[in-house]
Amino acid sequence: MAQSLAKLLVHLVYSTKHRARRLPHQPYRELHAFCGGVLKNHKCHLVEMNNVEDHLHALLDLHRTEALSDIVRELKTSSTKWLKEQSPVYGDFEWQDGFGAFSLGMSQKARAINYLRRQQEKHGVVSYQDEFRGFLDAYEIEYDEQYVWD
Repeated sequence: MAQSLAKLLVHLVYSTKHRARRLPHQPYRELHAFCGGVLKNHKCHLVEMNNVEDHLHALLDLHRTEALSDIVRELKTSSTKWLKEQSPVYGDFEWQDGFGAFSLGMSQKARAINYLRRQQEKHGVVSYQDEFRGFLDAYEIEYDEQYVWD
């Protein structure tokens, strides 16, 4: 086969440092658009993004030539700088060091989009930590609780 083809759909989740409630509860559309541009610059495509005060979710198509860890680092670094330029309120803003990334099949795409769009409703009753533990358990990822949070 002369051509390399791939479709890698990733559900990315990460929080603010120490889950500080620093982001708006409602979707921060300008931040989402900015992150979409960062992804586009790396040949990736933002399918959907949403946030609540202490974390965000992004559904993205990861380009076959890009490393996930590099993309996450670029998203966090660029968006931190961008947020600090938007308002003095974000002067000491930081993202957590880690992240969660979960692979999805194309048959799960519509359901994932709906899940992301309903974050405000979900986090009226479920904490970020409980939601994240649910992902880790569903994907059978072993973890040590003392090292998951920062």
